[in-house]
Amino acid sequence: MHRVQFMAYRSAIAGALDQYQLLSLHSLSKPCHIQSIRQKTQGSVENYGLKRFSTAEATVATSENGRIRGRTLTMETLNPHVKAVEYAVRGPIVIKAGEIEKGLQQGVKKPFTEVIKANIGDAHAMGQPPITFLRQVVALCTCPELLDSPIIPEDAKLRARRILQDCDGNSLGSYSASQGVECIRKDIAAYIQKRDHGVPASWDDIYLTSGASDGILTILKLLVSGHGRTRTGVMIPIPQYPLYSAAISELNAVQVNYYLDEDNCWALDVNELHRAFRTAKQYCNPRVLCIINPGNPTGQVQSKKCIEEVLHFAYEEKLFVLSDEVYQENVYSPDCRFHSFKKVLYEMGAEYFNNVELASFHSTSKGYTGECGFRGGYMEVVNMDPEVKAQLVKLLSVRLCPPVAGQAAMDVIVNPPQPGEPSFPKFLEEKTAVLGALAEKARLAERTLNAVPGIQCSPVQGAMYAFPRIFIPPRAVEEAKALGMTPDMLYCLRLLEETGICIVPGSGFGQKEGTYHFRMTILPPTEKLKLLLEKVQSFHIRFLQEYSAIEEPLR
Repeated sequence: MHRVQFMAYRSAIAGALDQYQLLSLHSLSKPCHIQSIRQKTQGSVENYGLKRFSTAEATVATSENGRIRGRTLTMETLNPHVKAVEYAVRGPIVIKAGEIEKGLQQGVKKPFTEVIKANIGDAHAMGQPPITFLRQVVALCTCPELLDSPIIPEDAKLRARRILQDCDGNSLGSYSASQGVECIRKDIAAYIQKRDHGVPASWDDIYLTSGASDGILTILKLLVSGHGRTRTGVMIPIPQYPLYSAAISELNAVQVNYYLDEDNCWALDVNELHRAFRTAKQYCNPRVLCIINPGNPTGQVQSKKCIEEVLHFAYEEKLFVLSDEVYQENVYSPDCRFHSFKKVLYEMGAEYFNNVELASFHSTSKGYTGECGFRGGYMEVVNMDPEVKAQLVKLLSVRLCPPVAGQAAMDVIVNPPQPGEPSFPKFLEEKTAVLGALAEKARLAERTLNAVPGIQCSPVQGAMYAFPRIFIPPRAVEEAKALGMTPDMLYCLRLLEETGICIVPGSGFGQKEGTYHFRMTILPPTEKLKLLLEKVQSFHIRFLQEYSAIEEPLR
């Protein structure tokens, strides 16, 4: 029954897209034009206009003359690179979850009362409260009248005044420079230098972005070129965050997969980088190496030794390094520590530090703030050719500037309350509570999932997700193939329809052939996360029983 419903749902979506039409209404205002129309028609101008521009009438008229005007933009004429883009985090499972949620609101009976969306790292949507100080500063910037309020602390006012003084017209509503507000760029450079224990950072290398995704896509645009065997190859980890595969498809670059070692807590093995690079050289020109640390969806935190090996590899092969570090605050394992690629590069010596081209990215969306909706972020770009740097500024200027409210939020993250300031005690309490809860939920997810027969979950060392491997019986694999979907898609769809839990199949992130996974966020409140994990446990056992798995589940 569930499988029939899914096929019907897929057909309904396709039909809805085919039937979609745009109706353009044109207003008539010039007197001479109106008089001309009155001479040619009987009845009111309004009725004539409706008749003249009716889609149905026009179709009939042109059909009678044997000429039917087709649409300019169809699936056949659509940019093929757009058609190739896939983004599993907001894919068909999530669309189906929205349908089910609406049905529940309308009284449709299901074996559950709510949809639990664990598909995306959206902290506030999961109930995480905002950090008070961040919201106070952004509120002051947005509504300067609040600067006179006695209930808002002076350290928040001080930061807001400083940001507003650097905005044209002293208003957050004005455009900023394309690279971002100057004082915020300077605060970011100071933050990086402090984070990296004195490694120099220049505010001229800092660019504010609309979230980290915007910066990553911008740098990739600079790097992609060539045709055939000269096309730019972009090396990405598998599993990966689907932003990368989507951007590569959109830009018509070549995706070069290197596989993380699941048996070793998703570690990055430099020998695998060499293998992937050598293979790719046969059909493209690998120029870019993407790293996600801490990992998404895999949650691993790279050691300093591993980072050194990766940077040495990039140096030898002349690769531009993209270091996605948006989860740098999200490290939970006591045995792990975040090391920025910039810091490690500096410690490797001048030959490396002055030559390896590196862009690193951070965001307001993750960490302990979880302010996804502000779309704030930055990138630091080092060792870029000065002439290319001018082209980067040109490219950024096309979009005018990133959201200035998001820039203000980013400033608070890099310039938070300090000891001795009035907001510090409350800020520290809130930050500690958020990160402490995430660490506990990471351990809870790992422990619970590993207790389920046929599920194996590596330690969640960092980030916001668990990415367990699931055993899917051969009969279920065959059924999924018959339905034209991946086995883990079938698994996640069944889980959604039977329990109301929305997670993302591992195939949306990439995985070794013959293995199956799903990604779930650890962000829900603890009690809801416990409920989610209990439902996954019960469902998985039922799923194995239904397909009569004889084989010993993978452990």
